[in-house]
Amino acid sequence: MKKIAVLFLLAFCLSAFSQTPSEKVDTTTMVYQPHAKPNQQRIKVGAEQTGRYFPLLQGKRIAVLSNQTGIVGKEHLVDLLKRNHFDIVGIFSPEHGFRGTADAGEQVANSIDEKTGIPIWSLYGSKGGKPSAEKMNLFDVLVFDLQDVGTRFYTYYITMARMMDACAASGKKMIVLDRPNPNGFYVDGPLLDMKYKSGVGWLPIPVVHGMTLGELALMINGEKWLPDGRICDVTVIPCENYTHQTLYELPIPPSPNLPNMHAVYLYPSTCLFEGTVMSLGRGTSFPFQIYGHPNYKGSAFCFIPRSMPGAKNPPLLNQKCCGVDLRNIPDEQIRKNGIDLSYVIDAYNNLQIGESFFTPFFEKLVGVDYIRKDIMAGKSAEEIKMKWENDVQKFKKQRKTYLLYKE
Repeated sequence: MKKIAVLFLLAFCLSAFSQTPSEKVDTTTMVYQPHAKPNQQRIKVGAEQTGRYFPLLQGKRIAVLSNQTGIVGKEHLVDLLKRNHFDIVGIFSPEHGFRGTADAGEQVANSIDEKTGIPIWSLYGSKGGKPSAEKMNLFDVLVFDLQDVGTRFYTYYITMARMMDACAASGKKMIVLDRPNPNGFYVDGPLLDMKYKSGVGWLPIPVVHGMTLGELALMINGEKWLPDGRICDVTVIPCENYTHQTLYELPIPPSPNLPNMHAVYLYPSTCLFEGTVMSLGRGTSFPFQIYGHPNYKGSAFCFIPRSMPGAKNPPLLNQKCCGVDLRNIPDEQIRKNGIDLSYVIDAYNNLQIGESFFTPFFEKLVGVDYIRKDIMAGKSAEEIKMKWENDVQKFKKQRKTYLLYKE
């Protein structure tokens, strides 16, 4: 099995939003707290292990694919490489941009990194999510370092897969600097029905796959998931002192609307509201930790989505929404429950608008056609979850060969 390596970049913060006192909304801004358990060895991410990948970069023209999460100690991967006199010819940026401040799905323009003068080439919004042949000819090796959160609809693994394909097609080497998966302790959700393949679901994997990006890179090659069966020359630089049961708290938010670990743990469940008429809190300081709608009945908890960095035009902008505050649910309970459809089911039953509750995007997120039907038929979250248990067990066996870390 090939070894793996990864890259990391950028930093950002969520702005708090303004509310009038009468709206009864807690506007406390939440921040990440690094996780440190007694007697737990410090995790060393792939980017820290320079002795394993610096030799692969000597004399090469290098492109880096990273964002604000690509931090090595107290500096960015790009700065580390520049300080060690490597030839970086360009920086590829994923969804949310190199600094991680762009809205979800927002097209990000090419630019220049002010600190280093290196050109930044945006991948998000480009044709097929892959660089042009001209860009590919400018470098010899691609260093990839992004912090993922472990779901099928979080787009960084798709960026990785597309770049693996671009490198395979053009004969370029790729180094993946691995980072822990903060949702890597479980597998949950149905396998993607490939008729719903999209920019938020690109591989036949569950909603929560429980793998690091390095492990996924090995699986993409091993299962021949690239177009035309192409294989990428990829080296993965793994993490040290990490297992899939390690509770890893992210030191830097991976995107504008995942401001803390509570949001990261809720994300596999609350992201499904993106395929409904509900607000999940974009445009507030606690996105993915609440849900609501102007017509939600029987709740004293209300909020108003505002335009803000990372959420310039959120759903239900400037409308008073009432609903449910999930911020008081213990993290331990969220981790134990895994994907929890009870939130979507509650909202569906409360609004009483039938199929109009859903948008076509819902199937792209869940990846199958039966979940919408079962919710409308009145099935419970537990009943629906039982339907995908075989998918989970099948995938766990399929992925076993590619795991780099103890389950």
